[in-house]
Amino acid sequence: MSQDKVLSVNNLTINFKTDNGILKAVRDISFDLIRGETLCIVGESGSGKSVTSKAIMGILANNAIIENGNIIYRGENLLEISEEEFYKIRGHKIGMIFQDPLSSLNPIVRIGKQITEAMLINSDKLKIMYNDLISDDLIRYKNTIAKRNIEIANEKKKLEAFIAEVKAKENVSAQERAADKEAIKAKKLAFKEFEKKTREKYEKKAKELKAVLEETQRQAKQQVKEYKEKVAAEHKARLAELEKKLAASSESEKTKIKEEIENEKLQYTNKLKLTKAEAQKRALAIMREVGIPDPERRFKQYPFEFSGGMRQRIVIAIALTASPEILICDEPTTALDVTIQAQILELINRIKEERNLSCIFITHDLGVVANMADRVAVMYAGKIVEYGTAEEIFYDPKHPYTWALLSSIPDVDSKEKLEAIPGTPPNMIYPPKGDAFAARSRYAMNIDYREEPPMFKVSDTHYAATWLLDPHAPKVEMPKIVSERIRISLEEDQKNE
Repeated sequence: MSQDKVLSVNNLTINFKTDNGILKAVRDISFDLIRGETLCIVGESGSGKSVTSKAIMGILANNAIIENGNIIYRGENLLEISEEEFYKIRGHKIGMIFQDPLSSLNPIVRIGKQITEAMLINSDKLKIMYNDLISDDLIRYKNTIAKRNIEIANEKKKLEAFIAEVKAKENVSAQERAADKEAIKAKKLAFKEFEKKTREKYEKKAKELKAVLEETQRQAKQQVKEYKEKVAAEHKARLAELEKKLAASSESEKTKIKEEIENEKLQYTNKLKLTKAEAQKRALAIMREVGIPDPERRFKQYPFEFSGGMRQRIVIAIALTASPEILICDEPTTALDVTIQAQILELINRIKEERNLSCIFITHDLGVVANMADRVAVMYAGKIVEYGTAEEIFYDPKHPYTWALLSSIPDVDSKEKLEAIPGTPPNMIYPPKGDAFAARSRYAMNIDYREEPPMFKVSDTHYAATWLLDPHAPKVEMPKIVSERIRISLEEDQKNE
């Protein structure tokens, strides 16, 4: 597989400001997405999977604090770009399929309108042409303003988080309370100074970029005007030619020439904007692509007239209308029964291959991704605890949490009893010291409660954050149910060869 990276997440740390304190949702995670591959992010609810995907899409909640890291797409950090540029990326370059298709669709709007809506919103081709011409300079200007505002906003969130943390203290003496007030006062003064210097730092550059943008806008308006006049002149000339031809033609030729005239009018309109007829034609083609039968009839129906599986196919169709190069699937089969799950997974796999999409597939079930993942990132308590190819994760897992997930998958071949994961994930407002999974792991050692394990290298593509991989750790065997499944699976593979 070519190592052409389309997306890189580096040291991403995301917190949320809540009434009870700061929740550590994503803690220093890194991964790459390779062109044409499927990366599956697996973990229990609350492990940080969906927060990561929302950060990539730029749809984090207002109380999110991006503490550290970056998300690089096409050489740009998505955490620093303006909303104007994100509007061009979100849905157009990076599409997303959510887990509940019914809540993703408007129940009182026909399916056809929902599929064509985005296409028709962007139907003015002259406007698109103008926006494309000014795009680079507009983005440079807006990104500069956005970076300034983001730097100030992040610093303000840190200040607010500090104040909330101080005010949440209990059983504080009068002396400590006075010291805390002084600390808050000092932090506020420091923030004001930071804000002032940050605005000064960006002011000169912003003015220069704005002047360049205004000149580009002037030139773009002229180019669009010239293009429109050229297309109109060509259309008038072609119509005049056809009208002249019609006047001189025999009765038998008139019908054909009249069709040519109507076709010329349609072509002229399509050069200036996407018509409803053209949008419907594209929508019907996509509906066929995702396996919706009789699309002409279904186009006019409402969401409640479709089954859960068909609704999910419609959501996938909507995501595909803009031909994105990255598709994020956030638990798209959770609300579906097992048979329909398999069909949707097969559909996503087929579309990925046909369109050469890169896919991030988010799920809590390792069994769901067994036949579609190229690489797997196992997340727990906001961290990636194991990362490797699908073969490495399924045939040579190293982290106790990965063992636990594999042990809980129903399997007709294994005679071993399924093992539930004891306990519950930790409260990430008060993240545990050391390995976050230690309290639920029967393999935990004393060091797991004291120090967080580093990411140990198993191979060039396989890493796991567990002290069991330390050279000084005692040798332990994976659960029998996991080793037995691996043995049976390898035997079956050998028979099929």
